[in-house]
Amino acid sequence: MQELISLLVLGLAAGILGGMLGIGGSIVMIPVLTLLLGKNQQLSQAAAMIVNVFVAAPAVIRHHRARAVRWDVWKRMIPLGFVFIVLGVEASNRISHKGLELLFGAFLIYVIIVNIRKLYDGDKSESDESSRTGWAASSGVGAAMGFVAGLLGVGGGIVAVPLLQRICRLPLRQCIATSAAVMCITSIIGAARKNMVLEQLAENGESLGLQVTDSLIIAACLIPTAIIGGFIGAGLTHGLPLRWIRLAFILLMAAASGKFLGLW
Repeated sequence: MQELISLLVLGLAAGILGGMLGIGGSIVMIPVLTLLLGKNQQLSQAAAMIVNVFVAAPAVIRHHRARAVRWDVWKRMIPLGFVFIVLGVEASNRISHKGLELLFGAFLIYVIIVNIRKLYDGDKSESDESSRTGWAASSGVGAAMGFVAGLLGVGGGIVAVPLLQRICRLPLRQCIATSAAVMCITSIIGAARKNMVLEQLAENGESLGLQVTDSLIIAACLIPTAIIGGFIGAGLTHGLPLRWIRLAFILLMAAASGKFLGLW
C-alpha cells in the first residue's frame, strides 16, 4: 500500500512538471523509481516511457486550446523522431545497468545547466518573426529528441525545448507545446519497443530477470495521477511564472544526479 501511494504521488508530480515544462515526466519518475523505490534502471525506463504518453496527451489538449502547438514543425519532427527513438532504445538495451545510471546522472547535470541558464535569462527566446522552421532544422531537432528519449527513457522534451528555441527560434511556450505534441507519438513507439525486449535483456551473459508485467503494473499505478498532473501542468504553462518551479526542479535534479554518479 505504501508503494502504491508513493507511485500515485510520483505520477502527479511527474505529470505536473512534465506538462508544465514539456519534458514528459521521466526526468522525475526514473530517479524516484530507481533510487527511492529500488527498481532496476531498465525496468524504470520501460515503465516511465509508457507513462510519458499519458503525461503528454492531456497537456497537448490544453496547449492546442491555447493555440501554442506549431503543427507545421510537429509534422517535420515526427519522421526522424520515429527512427531515432528506436535507435536510442536499441543503444540503451546494450548498456549495462550501472552504465545507464552513470549516463543518466551525467544527463541530469546537462538538465541542471539548461535550467540554470533559463533562470538566469528569464526564459527569453527569439521572436516568432525570426523563426526557422524548415525541414532541415525541425527534422534535426526531432532526431536529437528521439535518440535521447530512446536511450534514457525520457520524453525528450528536455532536449527538444532548448533546441527548438535555439535552432528553430520559437517562443518558449510554443517549444513546450510542440515538444509535448511530438512526444505523444514518438513515446508510443519507444515504449512499445522497450517493453517488447525487456524480458530478453541480459548483463554479462546473464538474464536480468525483468518482467514486462512489472513494467505494466508500475505504469498502471502512475498513469491515473500522471494524466491529472499533465493537464494541470499544461495549464500552469500558460498562467504561472516558471521561475520558482524551475528552481525546485533544479534542486531535485542535483540530488538525483549526485546519487546516480555515486557522489553521495
